[in-house]
Amino acid sequence: MLYLRRADERGKANFGWLDSRHSFSFGSYYDPKHMGISVLRVINDDTVAPGAGFDTHGHRDMEIISYVLEGAIEHKDSMGNRFVVPAGEVQRMTAGTGVTHSEFNHSQSEALKFLQIWIIPNQRDLAPGYEQKAIVQSGSLTPLVTPDGRDGSLTVHQNASIHRLQLKAGETLSLNPERGVGYLHLIEGGVAVNDGQLSAGDGLGVMEESLDLTAAESGVTALWFDLPRGAE
Repeated sequence: MLYLRRADERGKANFGWLDSRHSFSFGSYYDPKHMGISVLRVINDDTVAPGAGFDTHGHRDMEIISYVLEGAIEHKDSMGNRFVVPAGEVQRMTAGTGVTHSEFNHSQSEALKFLQIWIIPNQRDLAPGYEQKAIVQSGSLTPLVTPDGRDGSLTVHQNASIHRLQLKAGETLSLNPERGVGYLHLIEGGVAVNDGQLSAGDGLGVMEESLDLTAAESGVTALWFDLPRGAE
């Protein structure tokens, strides 16, 4: 095992309109022991109050992925994109040479919950870009983001992939990081992993090691990151 991150040990930020849990150092939360894993730099578990959101701000040289769990994001950016991203859909924005955007809760009555994920790209100064898509689960492990957009996934400028993992109660699965480093982030439910247990919000990273999973009675939904051993 390379890395274990428990949900209740994550960094916290609460601004009233935003309640966020940071798996890795972000914003005012800094811990040199939690700076990301491989090219995975950020996983923020965000809950945004009705009608609230992130005002226009800028990014560059980062692949920014949003996975909406509940509600919908209202997205606007300097590329001219204006979209609503509902629950279950995945969004990827390449910041590249520079982009500004805003992200708001589309609802005036219901909370928005989503995961904000940052991956370091394999090139600097890329042309800014945008994708979003609803991806239907197919089997236990379904690609959401890949370098080549295979099987209908979104693309990312990095030798890395993100899969959605779904198992019913008692189902088993073995995960092997093809690129050398793997990171499992649980969204819902619980799972037995090798000699341990993981619950919602927990994360587990490995290097050159397989994970043998058995879903708990509640089943499990998670994201599986397959990452390169070194920055690429």
